[in-house]
Amino acid sequence: MSDKSRSGAPTVSEDDFRYRGNRLGLPEDGSGSVPGVMRRLVGLALDWALSAMLVWAAIRLGLIGQELAAAAAAGGDPEAIALTNFTTMSTLVVFAAMNLLLLTLFGTTVGRRLVGVGITATGERSWPWFASMAVRTLLLCLVIPAVVYDRDTRGLHDRAAGTVATRF
Repeated sequence: MSDKSRSGAPTVSEDDFRYRGNRLGLPEDGSGSVPGVMRRLVGLALDWALSAMLVWAAIRLGLIGQELAAAAAAGGDPEAIALTNFTTMSTLVVFAAMNLLLLTLFGTTVGRRLVGVGITATGERSWPWFASMAVRTLLLCLVIPAVVYDRDTRGLHDRAAGTVATRF
């Protein structure tokens, strides 16, 4: 037995963490590297804001929620709460549909594109791209899997889908 193994000193393996994405074979910085958490959060916030604006416009144009909007305008807390709940759930549905469609077609969404972030397959899953994006979007909408992440800052939603966020 060597002195290192007896002393309990940790051995450095090839899989050891050096920077975000090194275990996935991604560069440390520049195009193809793993972006920071703040950049991804800004992209997520932009996507959510766009979804909320689309729902707000649809309600204003009378395309959805006409009865709730009229009841809330007439007054009353229950009606206002119902309209708020309807708007929030509608925003989530639009957000999910927008993510699924845009990620499947382009590998990014409007908000992510504005901050220079895309989604890339890691090769961990042999699923079709649409299936990976459906799993990723569903888990992202549940929120908790997205905020639990590893040293590479891959959330559980990315790990489940076999994807990673990368810079353009």
